[in-house]
Amino acid sequence: NAGAALALAFLSLTISCSDDNMQNVEPQQKTIAAIVSDNSSYSLLKAAVVKADLAETLSGTGPFTVFAPNNEAFMASGITQEAINSMAAADLKDLLLYHTLTSKVTAANVPAGPNAEVTSANGDKLYLTKDSRGVFVNGWKVTSADMAASNGVIHAVERVLMPPKGTIVQMAQANANLTYLVAAVLRASQGSTNVAQVLSAEGNLTVFAPSNQAFIDAGFPTIASVQSADPDTLASILTYHVLAARAFSSDLSNGQSLTTVNGGTLMVALGSQATVKGNGNEMPSVITSVNMLATNGVIHLIDRVLIP
Repeated sequence: NAGAALALAFLSLTISCSDDNMQNVEPQQKTIAAIVSDNSSYSLLKAAVVKADLAETLSGTGPFTVFAPNNEAFMASGITQEAINSMAAADLKDLLLYHTLTSKVTAANVPAGPNAEVTSANGDKLYLTKDSRGVFVNGWKVTSADMAASNGVIHAVERVLMPPKGTIVQMAQANANLTYLVAAVLRASQGSTNVAQVLSAEGNLTVFAPSNQAFIDAGFPTIASVQSADPDTLASILTYHVLAARAFSSDLSNGQSLTTVNGGTLMVALGSQATVKGNGNEMPSVITSVNMLATNGVIHLIDRVLIP
């Protein structure tokens, strides 16, 4: 039927062949959709493209650049086939267009940055970095670059890229694991520093966001205990978790000292785990989740409250 034909056509637009196959195919013979469609390791991306009704668009003349997550990247991002099935087509379309540029950008032409701002096909910003380690987009590494297609180029990327869904404060409010942090921000804002305003301001911020358990372990057993804490003490602690610049995980290095907006410093260590340590902490905090992009910065989740 027509729908199946379109889907197969797209399976002229998404991503990646094995290196051996790529060597045997003239670079301009297959569309992006066809490359993706022919590779079983991109079956989740294919399913998302079909449901989003983007096959025809992505099989067009382009040129396009697609940052393509394979099945492993989808699973690492927590997006299963069931999740794709449950998503609205419009949301999937927005997500996939966020992985797409409406021009051909090879790895050699990626701006050095760090975090050079480019506009994706859905209108949101992507942040590209190229250095001696390779290419990164929103902090995630391109694992295989420059898969040539007749209508552009594909770069495999290690995670699904999530468009920003609000400010840092709005994203924290939407995260069930950050209810203590939200309560702390609101309480702190009743003192001499409006922390909520700081975290909602336009610009580029980085927040190391302690989980609910991190607050409990730091001596706040309940939300009520957070709400009864001294606002200025909370403000001093919370602003110690904030950098006045956007720093993705790819911007962090072992032994790096970070200056926070309250004037203190944090120490980064990258070993078997990525950690960040406050001057008043006996043990470093493990960075448990990274690169949660907001409209005004980026959030990394941590498992300890950082003490100045």
